[in-house]
Amino acid sequence: MPHATIKLYLPHGDAKSLRSAEIMNWTGKAIAAPRTELDDLVQLDDLGRTGVYILLGTKPESGQPCAYIGEAEVIRDRIKQHKSKEFWITAMVFISKDENVTKAHARYLEYRLLQEATQAGRFLIDQNQAAGSKLPESDREDMEVFLAHIRTLLPVLGSDLLVPITQPAAKQQAGGILFCRSKGAEARGRRTPDGFVVYRGSTAVPQERASANKWPYVLSLRNDLIANGTLVKHRDFYEFAKDTLFSSPSAAAAVIQGGSANGLTQWKTESGRLLKEIDEDA
Repeated sequence: MPHATIKLYLPHGDAKSLRSAEIMNWTGKAIAAPRTELDDLVQLDDLGRTGVYILLGTKPESGQPCAYIGEAEVIRDRIKQHKSKEFWITAMVFISKDENVTKAHARYLEYRLLQEATQAGRFLIDQNQAAGSKLPESDREDMEVFLAHIRTLLPVLGSDLLVPITQPAAKQQAGGILFCRSKGAEARGRRTPDGFVVYRGSTAVPQERASANKWPYVLSLRNDLIANGTLVKHRDFYEFAKDTLFSSPSAAAAVIQGGSANGLTQWKTESGRLLKEIDEDA
């Protein structure tokens, strides 16, 4: 979507509390609430409609962001059934105000949401892929428009579930792709609106430096990435199995080099220009 006018309504005056969002000239509606306000959420008349819903939280065993995506003819009843799921702390609901979303439409949206959330790779998806439903071409187009509005509203409501890790910034950083090299390892990356992304196929040194013991965060982060399969041993190096988001260029460089690092001087353009210089010239 090139632009959108969004109306947010906060019944309690709190952006973290029960809230709804609508887009101008769209018949849909989004509603979100923390689990602590589940009773208020399910009492809303809108929850008696057909639509899709998303439960967001953290997997207790691993600490990974986790999501469950579902559909229902009566969303209120289905969400009540998920009280037994421990992980979720936020529920988001998407319905049509004119009740034109049918069970088949909802199943199609559930399938597409699962597909895009899996591709984005930000959350562990707590279910198997849905079968979806076959729709006439015109209905599919309508649901793709509905899905586009969901994409727009999710970040506004506080979730990056469908946002690709490699999403570029609205204004591209000068210099293009940046490189971080150390002892034969080479990583490629760049800034994004959420931090700094290291691209799949980049490599990291196989062993931490002795100085890394002074920086427990570096060791912990590297060990976590190795444990969850993001960093895999390949020949003489660790290799990134997927695009990986870091909080900063320094955090990314520290993992790649196996010890504390200044990302502003370790990340460079192909011609050797430092990230620090790019930032100073901005």
